[in-house]
This record gives sequence, C-alpha cells and structure tokens, in this order.
Amino acid sequence: MYLASLYSLAVLVPSIALIVRRLHDINKSGWYYFMVLIPIAGPFIFLYYMVTDCVEPNNYGERV
Repeated sequence: MYLASLYSLAVLVPSIALIVRRLHDINKSGWYYFMVLIPIAGPFIFLYYMVTDCVEPNNYGERV
C-alpha cells in the first residue's frame, strides 16, 4: 500500500507537467487543467481540448 502511494505521488507531477505542455501546444493556459473540476461538462470539454490540434502558432513557443 505504501509503495502504491509513493508511486502515485512520483507519477503525479510529471503527468501534470505533460498536460500543461499539451495545453500550451494548443495555445491554452495551464490553468485550463482545473476545468476538470467543473461537474459533468468540465471533463468533456477538457477531453476535447486534449484531442484537438492547433495549426496556428502559440504564445508559449514553437511546437516540438
């Protein structure tokens, strides 16, 4: 049980960093991550942002 909790904490920070990087790729602020806290519609809107692509240049640097 302790090992699973330690693993969860070790994976939490990098996964949030990847999500914020993805949001920056589509020219959205990292604060959009908190959209998942909105009941019912929030996770669906967040999922839409995660699967869409942005063809325009973003404010956070070039896409890699």
